[in-house]
Amino acid sequence: MPDVELLSGSTILIVDDQHDNIIVAQTVLEFHGARVYIARNGQEGLALLETIQPTAILLDLSMPVMNGWEMIEHLRARPDLTTVPVIAVTAHAMHGDRYRVLQAGFDEYVAKPYDIHDLVKRVVQAINRKYMELSG
Repeated sequence: MPDVELLSGSTILIVDDQHDNIIVAQTVLEFHGARVYIARNGQEGLALLETIQPTAILLDLSMPVMNGWEMIEHLRARPDLTTVPVIAVTAHAMHGDRYRVLQAGFDEYVAKPYDIHDLVKRVVQAINRKYMELSG
């Protein structure tokens, strides 16, 4: 299990339309010291990004109004968000989905239902990888 301190002080945006998924991710991330913001679809997520600068974004793929596939296009077009890892958290767990997600510009892929320890580990790894890419 990752060190609790690794997410301390980080800001995580969760974009998901399923209440139970939000509560689980929010609870575990806050336990590990992250400040968590919630959006119910991509449009709300983009609006929230006008007021916060997240350390990472957890983004569901299937949502109403604006789905994760559409939102990642907007995110990757914004120079101010190039340092922010975007992690697909999705029930899409078929063969080839991980590749498709990474090709679309996501930094990590987590299939639902997920193990909470694995979720934290992958968020930390995505943040560290992004940091290493930018500093190295």
